[in-house]
Amino acid sequence: MPHSPIDTHSFEALQANVGADFVVTLVAAFAEEAPQLMAQLRQAHADADDERFETLAHTLKSNGVAFGATRLAEAARRLEWQGPSAEAAAIAELAAELDAALAALQTLARRQ
Repeated sequence: MPHSPIDTHSFEALQANVGADFVVTLVAAFAEEAPQLMAQLRQAHADADDERFETLAHTLKSNGVAFGATRLAEAARRLEWQGPSAEAAAIAELAAELDAALAALQTLARRQ
């Protein structure tokens, strides 16, 4: 059985630190922003724009770390280091991890 896309201990620590209600707001904002970040990352890949690609991958990695989305953070970290020379499959993996993380985060946030 695959591991959960979210480290629940990290997520619960975030809730304890900033409040469960605020985490709901953060998750909603991330869910709205994340598809745009992925679209921009894909465009930076197509444009071979090193700086933009690495910045976007870093942003997704940081969000993953903040929410306890460890697989998302790891996939984004790999892309951050590879830059726009990354294979399309690695970008597709990041997109899949992002989708899984968003679904899990929305479920966890609703449980507050």
